[in-house]
Amino acid sequence: MTGKKKNNNDFFSKVYDVTCLIPYGRVTSYGAIARYLGTGRSARMVGWALNICHNNPEFIPAHRVVNRKGLLTGKRHFGNSSTMQQLLESEGLIVEDDCVLNFREKFWDPSAELQ
Repeated sequence: MTGKKKNNNDFFSKVYDVTCLIPYGRVTSYGAIARYLGTGRSARMVGWALNICHNNPEFIPAHRVVNRKGLLTGKRHFGNSSTMQQLLESEGLIVEDDCVLNFREKFWDPSAELQ
Protein backbone atom coordinates (compact mmCIF):
# COMPACT_ATOMS: atom_id res chain seq x y z
CA MET A 1 0.00 0.00 0.00
CA THR A 2 2.77 2.43 0.86
CA GLY A 3 4.48 1.83 -2.49
CA LYS A 4 1.31 2.63 -4.37
CA LYS A 5 0.80 5.85 -2.47
CA LYS A 6 4.42 6.85 -3.10
CA ASN A 7 3.99 6.18 -6.83
CA ASN A 8 0.88 8.35 -6.91
CA ASN A 9 2.74 11.12 -5.08
CA ASP A 10 5.64 10.84 -7.54
CA PHE A 11 3.24 10.96 -10.49
CA PHE A 12 1.35 13.91 -9.00
CA SER A 13 4.64 15.75 -8.46
CA LYS A 14 5.56 15.20 -12.11
CA VAL A 15 2.14 16.51 -13.16
CA TYR A 16 2.68 19.61 -11.01
CA ASP A 17 6.17 20.14 -12.45
CA VAL A 18 4.86 20.08 -16.03
CA THR A 19 1.84 22.23 -15.16
CA CYS A 20 4.14 24.89 -13.70
CA LEU A 21 5.90 25.10 -17.09
CA ILE A 22 2.76 26.05 -19.02
CA PRO A 23 3.42 29.59 -20.22
CA TYR A 24 1.20 32.48 -19.18
CA GLY A 25 -1.64 32.86 -21.70
CA ARG A 26 -1.43 29.28 -22.95
CA VAL A 27 -3.36 26.10 -22.14
CA THR A 28 -2.75 22.40 -22.43
CA SER A 29 -4.84 19.29 -21.91
CA TYR A 30 -4.85 16.51 -19.34
CA GLY A 31 -3.98 14.06 -22.11
CA ALA A 32 -1.06 16.14 -23.39
CA ILE A 33 0.48 16.11 -19.92
CA ALA A 34 -0.13 12.36 -19.60
CA ARG A 35 1.49 11.70 -22.99
CA TYR A 36 4.49 13.86 -22.07
CA LEU A 37 4.93 11.84 -18.88
CA GLY A 38 4.85 8.61 -20.89
CA THR A 39 1.48 7.53 -19.53
CA GLY A 40 -0.81 8.41 -22.42
CA ARG A 41 -3.84 6.66 -20.95
CA SER A 42 -3.69 8.44 -17.62
CA ALA A 43 -5.36 11.76 -18.49
CA ARG A 44 -7.93 11.14 -15.79
CA MET A 45 -5.16 10.65 -13.22
CA VAL A 46 -3.66 14.00 -14.31
CA GLY A 47 -7.07 15.51 -13.60
CA TRP A 48 -7.18 13.92 -10.16
CA ALA A 49 -3.73 15.34 -9.37
CA LEU A 50 -4.80 18.82 -10.44
CA ASN A 51 -8.09 18.59 -8.53
CA ILE A 52 -6.15 18.42 -5.27
CA CYS A 53 -3.24 20.70 -6.12
CA HIS A 54 -4.73 23.51 -4.01
CA ASN A 55 -3.32 21.52 -1.06
CA ASN A 56 0.19 22.12 -2.42
CA PRO A 57 2.10 24.96 -0.72
CA GLU A 58 3.38 26.18 -4.11
CA PHE A 59 1.14 27.78 -6.75
CA ILE A 60 0.19 25.32 -9.48
CA PRO A 61 -1.49 27.01 -12.49
CA ALA A 62 -4.08 24.23 -12.86
CA HIS A 63 -6.47 26.70 -14.53
CA ARG A 64 -4.29 26.34 -17.65
CA VAL A 65 -5.24 22.66 -18.07
CA VAL A 66 -8.48 21.85 -19.88
CA ASN A 67 -9.86 18.81 -21.65
CA ARG A 68 -8.90 17.84 -25.21
CA LYS A 69 -11.67 19.99 -26.68
CA GLY A 70 -10.81 23.06 -24.62
CA LEU A 71 -13.62 22.59 -22.11
CA LEU A 72 -13.17 23.83 -18.53
CA THR A 73 -13.99 20.46 -17.01
CA GLY A 74 -12.09 21.18 -13.78
CA LYS A 75 -13.82 24.48 -13.01
CA ARG A 76 -15.68 23.21 -9.96
CA HIS A 77 -12.36 22.76 -8.13
CA PHE A 78 -11.63 26.50 -8.13
CA GLY A 79 -13.97 27.65 -5.39
CA ASN A 80 -16.75 28.95 -7.61
CA SER A 81 -17.88 28.17 -11.12
CA SER A 82 -16.40 31.28 -12.75
CA THR A 83 -12.92 31.46 -11.19
CA MET A 84 -11.21 29.25 -13.77
CA GLN A 85 -12.75 31.25 -16.63
CA GLN A 86 -11.75 34.55 -15.01
CA LEU A 87 -8.16 33.37 -14.57
CA LEU A 88 -7.92 32.28 -18.19
CA GLU A 89 -9.51 35.47 -19.49
CA SER A 90 -7.10 37.54 -17.40
CA GLU A 91 -4.34 35.83 -19.40
CA GLY A 92 -5.94 36.74 -22.74
CA LEU A 93 -7.79 33.55 -23.54
CA ILE A 94 -11.32 33.74 -24.89
CA VAL A 95 -13.79 31.56 -22.99
CA GLU A 96 -17.42 31.12 -23.93
CA ASP A 97 -19.85 28.52 -22.61
CA ASP A 98 -17.03 26.95 -20.54
CA CYS A 99 -14.87 26.41 -23.62
CA VAL A 100 -11.61 28.09 -24.69
CA LEU A 101 -12.54 29.45 -28.12
CA ASN A 102 -8.96 30.08 -29.22
CA PHE A 103 -7.89 26.65 -27.92
CA ARG A 104 -5.91 25.54 -30.99
CA GLU A 105 -4.09 28.86 -31.22
CA LYS A 106 -3.22 28.87 -27.50
CA PHE A 107 -2.56 25.14 -27.07
CA TRP A 108 0.81 24.30 -25.52
CA ASP A 109 2.06 20.78 -26.16
CA PRO A 110 4.70 19.79 -23.60
CA SER A 111 5.92 16.93 -25.84
CA ALA A 112 6.78 19.43 -28.57
CA GLU A 113 7.86 22.35 -26.37
CA LEU A 114 9.95 20.50 -23.76
CA GLN A 115 12.51 18.56 -25.73
